[in-house]
Amino acid sequence: MAASPAERGPEPPGGKRRPHGMLKLYYGLPDPSGETLGAARGELGGPIDINGPHFDPEVFLTKLRKECPLAQLMDCETDMVKQIRALDSDMQTLVYENYNKFISATDTIRKMKNDFKKMEDEMDCLAANMAVITEFSASISSTLQDQHEQITKLSGVHALLRKLQFLFELPARLTKCVELEAYAQAVRYYSKARSILHQYRHMPSFQGIQDDCQKIMADLAQKLREKFRDGGSGAKDLAECVELLLQLGEPAEELCDEFLSHARSRLEAELQALEAELGEGQSQGISGPATDILEFTDRGCNSFVSNMCLVIASYQELFVSREGAEGIARMARDKLVAFVDGLMERYFALVERRIQLERGVGDNSLLVRALDRFHRRLQALAKLLPASRAAAEGTEIVVRAAKERIRQYLQALQSFYMDCLTDVRQSLAAPRLMGKDSPNLAELLSTISASILNQIKSVLTYVHLFTAKDITFSNKPYFKGEFCSQGVREGLIVSFIKSICQTARQFCESAGDKGGSTPPALLLLLSRLCLDYETSTISYILTLTDEQFLVQDHSPVTPVTGLCAEAREAAQKLLNHYVKVQGLIISQMLRKSVETRDWITTIEPRNVRAVMKRVVEDATSIDVQVGLLYEEGVRKAQSSDSSKRTFSVYSSSRQQSRYAPSYTPSAPMDTNLLSNIQKLFSERIDIFSPVEFNKVSVLTGIIKISLKTFLECVRLRTFGRFGLQQIQVDCYYLQLYLWRFVSDENLVHFLLDEIVGSTAHRCLDPVPMEQSVIEVICERG
Repeated sequence: MAASPAERGPEPPGGKRRPHGMLKLYYGLPDPSGETLGAARGELGGPIDINGPHFDPEVFLTKLRKECPLAQLMDCETDMVKQIRALDSDMQTLVYENYNKFISATDTIRKMKNDFKKMEDEMDCLAANMAVITEFSASISSTLQDQHEQITKLSGVHALLRKLQFLFELPARLTKCVELEAYAQAVRYYSKARSILHQYRHMPSFQGIQDDCQKIMADLAQKLREKFRDGGSGAKDLAECVELLLQLGEPAEELCDEFLSHARSRLEAELQALEAELGEGQSQGISGPATDILEFTDRGCNSFVSNMCLVIASYQELFVSREGAEGIARMARDKLVAFVDGLMERYFALVERRIQLERGVGDNSLLVRALDRFHRRLQALAKLLPASRAAAEGTEIVVRAAKERIRQYLQALQSFYMDCLTDVRQSLAAPRLMGKDSPNLAELLSTISASILNQIKSVLTYVHLFTAKDITFSNKPYFKGEFCSQGVREGLIVSFIKSICQTARQFCESAGDKGGSTPPALLLLLSRLCLDYETSTISYILTLTDEQFLVQDHSPVTPVTGLCAEAREAAQKLLNHYVKVQGLIISQMLRKSVETRDWITTIEPRNVRAVMKRVVEDATSIDVQVGLLYEEGVRKAQSSDSSKRTFSVYSSSRQQSRYAPSYTPSAPMDTNLLSNIQKLFSERIDIFSPVEFNKVSVLTGIIKISLKTFLECVRLRTFGRFGLQQIQVDCYYLQLYLWRFVSDENLVHFLLDEIVGSTAHRCLDPVPMEQSVIEVICERG
């Protein structure tokens, strides 16, 4: 009687039957596999579903006999036998697995039967006892019913008498409590009776009791006030005094004012001690304060600020945070804020006075540590009293101190720079005074550059303490942004670089003021310093600053290119001024040599004038000096016989052909005409053109100024024959040596040719000297 294989459906995968599947199906539990099989048969719950509730064996067998052959019937029987055996095996497994549970459940059921039987007996006994108690209670109630009203009335009279007795004994009780200093008990007694005494005060007896009690409580309030004013009591005693005074009806505002008044006297004494400490150094004739700023800050924080925090905590506990103080909390808080802000303002004034005394520009670690402790204590005060503006004002003091410190460091850097310039001046002046060799400008430049850079690094190290991670105020927005960008970068480093350029420009303002007293070598050295700043130093310093101070501020800052352009402009002005000064020095010698000589009656030249030798010596000295700081520069291609070429200008044949027309009276206009025509085709020479940053350009500028001065001085004089010949000798000597210093030798040719030509035009007897004689004189000179 087993279902056919087709009706049973497919077996689970792998041929393994899910355990307990049949039992779940029997007990009505959902079985996914069974649902799948039933769905496959399509007859779930029908009369032929062997696993369904409406299974009909007769219909099932009839269907099998009709539809299945013998072989299939035998297979179906075999399969059903297997299922029966499997079900038996599953049942046996379940019994074995849950045997202990079955035994325990059997014992529990047996025990519950016994317990319930015993409980039923006890409940019957309890019901009988309750019935007896109910009967006795009803009997007692009926017996005492008549006297219940009388007892209630007597009880009320007894309670009233006890109250009256309490009222009549109240003055004595209050006096006893006051003598024993049990002030809280006395206030409690009086608070109980106050309303009743007030209600029946029209009765003489109660009026007398009320008067006595009020007198006693007035004395008690006076004692509490004295204890409150004493200030030596602990916080608990003060809290009790305030609580009792408020219960006695004392005005809360007066108590707040009195508490703050006593606190003010103590705190003002501490402020006076701090102020006296500030004045000690001045009274003793000491330029600085008597103690360092860290010690001063510690004393102020440990005494004044700590006591202020204690006052705030005690006050809030007494008047703000106390239970039942909601009505006076706002008024008390406003008074406290005004009190704290007033005293803290005075304390801040003392702190700022002490900070202003810190004028040393060395290591400021003490100042930063002092400001850090000051800021920490104010944060603790702000947590106690958030409504106070003391913390914000304290932060502003720290910010102002940092700004002032940056200003002082800027002044220190500027002063250091000026001291370096003074040292350089002394080094340049000392050899002339003591007869020693001139100092090496390259070494002086290296020394001053290294000194300034090291000083900047030291200052950055000192300022960086304000942004250290262990400093509490370093996380404020100002120190993360504006302090780094506008303070350190712009206010300190950029301002110092600009001051260097400004100082350099001041040396070029006027020759009679600063420029005239400035050694030319200093101008040259400063120009090279500014040029080095433009090429590398400015970028290095600003990069170092940006790396140390990670700027989180997006405000505009001075670009590196702008500073470099300013430094280059200063270097250019200094170099131009150096050329001008050196040119004027040589020009002065040439001018005096021309103006102080009688060129008409002078004797025949036998040698080169000493001033020309001095000009060549000075040019050589300047060449060496400039070569120590600047590169050679580019020269135009020079001929191998530069001196000979120059000599050809002054050769006898050319001079004769050039000056011959001047011998006749009708010739001057023709000579001038020829000279002017020649100038039209000559290259124009710009005497004061900007100088390039190289040695050749510098020497070219100096020589142009010198020869141009020589030319203009010659144009103002009148010459005799020997005067013209002396100018010929001098110019030939200059040409022998000056051509090697300039970028273009034709420039020297042209200017010297102009000098000789101008001299010839102003000569009364223009007879030039033979070239061979000129050469002999110059070689001998």
